[in-house]
Amino acid sequence: MSSLEKIIRIAKETISIEQKAIANLENLVDNEFAEAVNHIYNSNGRVIISGIGKSANIATKIVATMNSTGTPAIFMHAADAIHGDLGTVQKNDTVICISKSGNTPEIKVLVPLIKNGGNKLIAITSNRTSFLGSEADYVLHAYAEKEACPNNLAPTTSTTAQLVMGDALAVSLLNLKDFTSSDFAKYHPGGALGKRLYLRVSDLISKNEKPAVNATASIKDVIIEISNKRLGVTAVTDDDDKIIGIITDGDLRRMLAETTDINTLKASDIMSASPKTLTSDAMAVEAKELLEENNISQVLIQDNNQFSGVVHIHDLIKEGII
Repeated sequence: MSSLEKIIRIAKETISIEQKAIANLENLVDNEFAEAVNHIYNSNGRVIISGIGKSANIATKIVATMNSTGTPAIFMHAADAIHGDLGTVQKNDTVICISKSGNTPEIKVLVPLIKNGGNKLIAITSNRTSFLGSEADYVLHAYAEKEACPNNLAPTTSTTAQLVMGDALAVSLLNLKDFTSSDFAKYHPGGALGKRLYLRVSDLISKNEKPAVNATASIKDVIIEISNKRLGVTAVTDDDDKIIGIITDGDLRRMLAETTDINTLKASDIMSASPKTLTSDAMAVEAKELLEENNISQVLIQDNNQFSGVVHIHDLIKEGII
């Protein structure tokens, strides 16, 4: 077996081991899991998530997922908690401790302190009968039969199981809260993801020129308008500024290929009537979908039967929507 074949085999075995562990988690989601979710949902406090080692890394990710989906959460390292950070935990908070074995020294010190404070304790552990599992009010059984590591030592399968169980917890809470895409946008205002959720067509057209000609405009005037406004398109409007057609660079090229006498032609002769349009309050992602579905590069915007502007595919690329 070549070195490349060996690498591929090992990678596939790793994925297979973890895949089986994740699939088995479905059998471990029970009434206790549901009760833990209901407790957090009905609580007036925050969720404090703690762990040590690689479990601490998983805890920080679950905290991030909860915060971004409407469940206030704070990370508290288990070692730091018993050296001063336990003050993070307030009266109505729920504490989640993550530990594969459930028997690490830090967890054994931390758990009684949490219980003495009267806070509800949720365990995410592979070992139900561990110290953590026995002391917790609720146990989310993230069982991992073996690590993907050939020595069965490096946290691999176990941390994956913890992460998936944490995602199941966060998504369950998200659904109970009726957390919508609009809510999601409030927590993700930056980057392409946020823009897909809150950016509207009105935000795009405010930066663009507004190319327009009337139906009787000469071809020369059409070419000048398209060239000056630099959007590769012009709207054709009536006297009330209502859109009656569209002319693109492509329409001009096709016209030149089909006729040698353009002096007698008017905008109405080469325009495409009843073009695709959107309103200014449409989401930018709707413009993206319209452009892609119709294989076009621009869409005209019309509000109250009046031409408002143009969204170009480059606008969407610039904003990260495409």
